[in-house]
Amino acid sequence: MTQSNPSSKPPSQASDATASRGFWAEAWVRFRRRKLGMTSLCFVGLLAVIAILSPAIAGTKPIVCRYKGSLYFPAMAYFNSRWENPIFYRDKFYKRYPEHLKEKDPDSWAIYPLVFQDPYRRVKEGEWEGQPGNPTGADGVPNRHNWFGTTQAGVDVFAQMVHGTKIALLIGFISTGIAAVIGIIVGALAGYFQGWIDILLSRLIEVVMCIPTLILILALMAIVEDPKIWHIMAVLGATGWTGIARLTRGEFLKHKQAEFVTGARALGTGRVRIMWRHILPNALAPVLVPIAFGIAAAILMESALSFLGFGAPPPNPSWGTTLNAGRTSNLQNWWLILFPGIAIFLTVLAYNLIGEAVQASTDPRLREGTK
Repeated sequence: MTQSNPSSKPPSQASDATASRGFWAEAWVRFRRRKLGMTSLCFVGLLAVIAILSPAIAGTKPIVCRYKGSLYFPAMAYFNSRWENPIFYRDKFYKRYPEHLKEKDPDSWAIYPLVFQDPYRRVKEGEWEGQPGNPTGADGVPNRHNWFGTTQAGVDVFAQMVHGTKIALLIGFISTGIAAVIGIIVGALAGYFQGWIDILLSRLIEVVMCIPTLILILALMAIVEDPKIWHIMAVLGATGWTGIARLTRGEFLKHKQAEFVTGARALGTGRVRIMWRHILPNALAPVLVPIAFGIAAAILMESALSFLGFGAPPPNPSWGTTLNAGRTSNLQNWWLILFPGIAIFLTVLAYNLIGEAVQASTDPRLREGTK
């Protein structure tokens, strides 16, 4: 006589548990089964960690230091120059902390980044004990002190790559976030109200599609007196929403006639609530795909602009700016092309693979085809 295992469930109960799983939970389960998509997601997560911890990875300013009886965090200036305490300017540190801390306060102590290299300037001889000054020109080949080599001016490429990760992620997420907000709002209004609103917004979409993004950014850089990286993000977001808007419009047209919308109207639900609480969650899955691809396109556009010399203005370090430095050196400094090129390629590839995985996980037609 066999004894049944009380912890085991009959097949019908297991299938019921699977069926009760929500759409997004089921999509996440399918996404996790795609190894390339999960690997790409982990890679993007690693880039986010590097961007957040960049002052602790590479830099010449202490992460934390005790100076004249108070604690300071000079490395936060890598995020915003105004976050560096004015006491270091008044005491004339000249950005050389190791020697001046002990000279001006013998009782001081400091914790420095893992790699003593600065993304904005050349490290000179004697700044760090046992470390020579950064080589310049063609002598800046990769070595044990400069893992990715140095630029023509002697700035460490590894430090620029680490701190340039912030711009690569910001340009992708912020510009695509702006595009997503505009595209979803315009597409939802056009698809739900239809009529003259749909005609007017559809013509607006067609007009924006005719505007060349590159020409608009170059014109903005010529007009604005002090261009910032935020201007590029705004332009990319203001011109990259058309595809999202058209897809959102189509989804709203489809779901507007669904039974759950009819039931919501019968209960007296307002238009705004129907649009954003009932239709949008059901229409959002296909919209995520162009958003993922849009992040990759924005990173590629910023890298292309920086490569041409119209990207993030100095002293902001970016991967495209490093590529441009390699181009202006007549390709003699091959390391200026190799390392940022690999970083841009892997990042864009990762976002594209994430977009494909999201599409396969949320599209029922593709899902049925993989069974």
